Amino acid sequence: MIRWRSLDEVTPGFGPSVVSIGNFDGVHRGHQEVFTRLLDAARRREAHSVVVTFDPHPALVHRPESHPGLIMGLEDKLDALEQTGVDAVLVLPYSLEFSELGPEEFLVDYLVNPLRMVSLVIGSDVRLGRDNSGDLTAIRELGHQHGFDVVVVEDVPGTPVAADADDTDGSAPRREDRRCSSTWVRSCLEAGDITGAAQLLGRPHRMRGEVVHGAARGRQLGFPTANLAPEATGFIPADGVYAGWLVDQEGARWPTAISVGSNPTFEGVTRQVEAHVIDRPEEAVEDFDLYGQTVVVEFVERLRGMVAYRGVDALVLQMRDDVRRTRDILRGHRPGSEPSDD
Repeated sequence: MIRWRSLDEVTPGFGPSVVSIGNFDGVHRGHQEVFTRLLDAARRREAHSVVVTFDPHPALVHRPESHPGLIMGLEDKLDALEQTGVDAVLVLPYSLEFSELGPEEFLVDYLVNPLRMVSLVIGSDVRLGRDNSGDLTAIRELGHQHGFDVVVVEDVPGTPVAADADDTDGSAPRREDRRCSSTWVRSCLEAGDITGAAQLLGRPHRMRGEVVHGAARGRQLGFPTANLAPEATGFIPADGVYAGWLVDQEGARWPTAISVGSNPTFEGVTRQVEAHVIDRPEEAVEDFDLYGQTVVVEFVERLRGMVAYRGVDALVLQMRDDVRRTRDILRGHRPGSEPSDD
């Protein structure tokens, strides 16, 4: 997959192309349906398939103090987009000045001319240009004027599951009736529903960050951890302990018990994400130094919430049980796959 970080990097004469545009935070199953239609349209038109997205996310620019947490950082988004099979991704730098472009100026100067766009694949709720003035009707009219057609992809429902447990009279809408969205993914992660998030994403949720030194309490207790830097990308799920995987910079995957939170057993500990790699080969134990590496942490299943224990001995016993359960869970889980419904 070609990765362009600005319009200037686009190959001269590139095209023709079929384009989809959006923030695509999470690259969830709703987005994936858009890309399926994108690839199909590109095959029919004998054109390149191109995804256009933005960095930073527009919400970070327009609402820096109140924007929602991003599900994934740019690198993980690009990796997820590559998995869809698209030919190229164009990342447009987003700014307040950029947001003032009108719908026609944006479509012509950023899509039609540089990408030789012949078709635009979009969701039904798309809005383009200054003040979101470019609605579907306006986009179709501009397509007629500038020689591209518009393919509209309707909303994709969420993963079919049983009705919510607190729905005693059956009146609440079932989860499968809800639109698959980045907002829904975030709400799952906020609630610690890591399995629900994975069902919507089509893969485990992940974070990416540099391993930094912590207070070394885990090492003192016999459970050394890789602490992610505060700048790590990816939405931090609810406090608790999770089974998952750690992927080091060499691409090796390690079964991991992940702790998210402030560890209430100890005072003065700030919220952090710590990953304890289990079952390392004997020859790797002494040389297993992750400090300074950028690693990926994948969340597979939530084991429990965060609890304050009466003393270190009780905490150690619980941590041993966490490791045992993590081992059992991951034994039947293929790395990088969505958890099963069994």
